[in-house]
Amino acid sequence: MISLMDKQGIIIDGFLKGNSQWEIHRNTGFDRKTIRKYIREYEESRSKLLSGEGDKLMLTEEIVESPKYDSSNRTKIKLTEVIMDKIDFYLEENREKRSTGKGKQQKKNIDIHSCLIDEGHNISYSTVCNYIRNKLNEKKEAYIRQEYELGHVVEFDWGHVKLEIDGEDKNIQMAVMVTAKGNYRFAYLYQNQKMESFLDSHVRFFNHIGGVHKEIVYDNMKVAVKRFVTKTEKEPTEELLKLSMYYGFNYRFCNARRGNEKGHVERSVEYVRRKAFSKKDKFETLEEANKYLEEELIKLNSKEQKYNENKTAKDILIEEVPYLIKLMPTYDISRLIELRVNKYSVITIDENKYSVPDYLVGKFVMTKVYPNKIIIYHENNKVAEHKRSFGLSTWDIEIKHYLNTLKKKPGAIHNSTAMRQMNSKLQNIYNKYYTQNPRDFIDLIELISKEDLEKIEKIIKELEKISPLNIDTEKIKLLCYRKNEAMEENKYKNTEIEKQSKLILSDYGKLLNNSSIEFDKGALII
Repeated sequence: MISLMDKQGIIIDGFLKGNSQWEIHRNTGFDRKTIRKYIREYEESRSKLLSGEGDKLMLTEEIVESPKYDSSNRTKIKLTEVIMDKIDFYLEENREKRSTGKGKQQKKNIDIHSCLIDEGHNISYSTVCNYIRNKLNEKKEAYIRQEYELGHVVEFDWGHVKLEIDGEDKNIQMAVMVTAKGNYRFAYLYQNQKMESFLDSHVRFFNHIGGVHKEIVYDNMKVAVKRFVTKTEKEPTEELLKLSMYYGFNYRFCNARRGNEKGHVERSVEYVRRKAFSKKDKFETLEEANKYLEEELIKLNSKEQKYNENKTAKDILIEEVPYLIKLMPTYDISRLIELRVNKYSVITIDENKYSVPDYLVGKFVMTKVYPNKIIIYHENNKVAEHKRSFGLSTWDIEIKHYLNTLKKKPGAIHNSTAMRQMNSKLQNIYNKYYTQNPRDFIDLIELISKEDLEKIEKIIKELEKISPLNIDTEKIKLLCYRKNEAMEENKYKNTEIEKQSKLILSDYGKLLNNSSIEFDKGALII
């Protein structure tokens, strides 16, 4: 059984580059029957997706389906890439402290070694000191100017920006993608750097420019690199392999601690952060911040570039479009998790709780985790959807999920989390009319799930005029049904009137067709 990486190589490095099956066999060593099988499956699924045939999710899964992979062989070394990245992080942390007047709070070599040991890394103090000494004494490198083809290379990186969102200071993550040919910059803000955010940023960028570049360059971030096979060879994550295979692009990793190998995006993270958020850094919501960032990027991408014949980044991107890989239907970037519903009828995602209908207690549900929402399924049916929470141990509860339980235990509603998180308008209705009759209030919630809340509010206001101290769910239901019946009658009447009008117009038309019409000095003669 070949690996997912081998399959990706057959498709991207072989088939999509125009190599024959014999050439792919010669380059990879795989049997031509195997090569033929994966190319045929890829062509069939991709063709159906582009033509809109078949089930999109099933066809996507066929393209990115993962063969089993044996990851038992691994080189064991003390000074691993992970440890070097950790040491680099602490050295960068020291540099920031020096620049902000906190030099006395820097970590010494012995402190860095202690942190590594506390994190479970087995490495000697002398090895840490040797690495730091060599790192700090590195000579300056010479850089080689690069020339790029149209539609060929895009670079990706994460950055962070400190913003005030709804009055609270937050460290927001910023995904940045930059075209190597024309420095066209795209960025989007996220709450974290998890896989769904990583994938979402790519899909947004592809949809934004209307195509896909042939190669994307990454550093050694965890969402892109699964493990180091050797000091220079890296194994990509399964999710990156699937995304690459679905959209048809190749990936490349720059060498460890060599950010200059993707210098466009390294500079662009700092450039976008400074140009956009040095002017404004306070927003009501993250959506508002993203909208502002989008507007600022339009301005940046519309500036003339002296080193590119005074063309703008947007001008060069337009030139690249014919060379891009054809855009596929939008990829589902969600993180899929199977979870058991606990006794409180909630599931837990990243330490936060989300409610589901109470009949699912004790059962397993499939959950799709997106950057900003959670969608929950049971037996392929959608049962709940929540806005994603990024707090610490929060509870996101919808009272309609507990109707069956509350009918049996109506008194439990008074101090419940569901009551506290309920729509403020509903809370006002409860406090005003239902504190002594919670069972009746549960029936009202059931009615609201079928009817619009604003409609129920209007009915309550009408009842208040008649009898402000005697409002209950039965009266609301009665008035609601009467209004629905009246609407149906009016609809029927309007339909009958419309029919009669059409008949009259039709008869009038026949009369005109059968008559001789002349115009003489403004007079109509029949």
